[in-house]
Amino acid sequence: MMTVSSAATVQTADGPFTVVASSDAVLASGWTDDLWSLVELIHTTLRPVTIEMNAVSPFLARALAAVEDYYGDDLLAPCDIPVKQYAGPFHLKAWEALRAVKPGETVTYTELAERAGNASAVRAAGSACAFNAAALFVPCHRVVRADNTLGGYRYGLPVKQSLLIREQEWAAKQVA
Repeated sequence: MMTVSSAATVQTADGPFTVVASSDAVLASGWTDDLWSLVELIHTTLRPVTIEMNAVSPFLARALAAVEDYYGDDLLAPCDIPVKQYAGPFHLKAWEALRAVKPGETVTYTELAERAGNASAVRAAGSACAFNAAALFVPCHRVVRADNTLGGYRYGLPVKQSLLIREQEWAAKQVA
């Protein structure tokens, strides 16, 4: 269990975005200003005892800057921010595979299972997305159903759709 972490919320085009961070990694993040809903997502072995809200540590400042950079058209900025999550081996591999999916790309749950090393673990791939505590930094919004429909998203389908549209537009500018 971690002792002290910090958290802060920034406003984005998709609503308030809160980050909970240790001194060296994002522990949880998402489109909410409800700190405790994010804390509940942190695995109990990593959950901080104390969280200092708006006490912006150097690492938290870096993570928040990456969120602001993402919305300022540097969609790769969150990829450089370390994340700390705890789970079984497949979830860890799936989260690592998600971080390799570039803005503007999507993968299906089946493709995510393959990338995580177990092609038959499609349900486990969905579970990895559902249990991902570090939204945006581990971009589970880039996972769609086999028929390319959005599927679900903890922060709502309008947020997921907005992120995917922003990323598709950005990717199109990169090749132009």
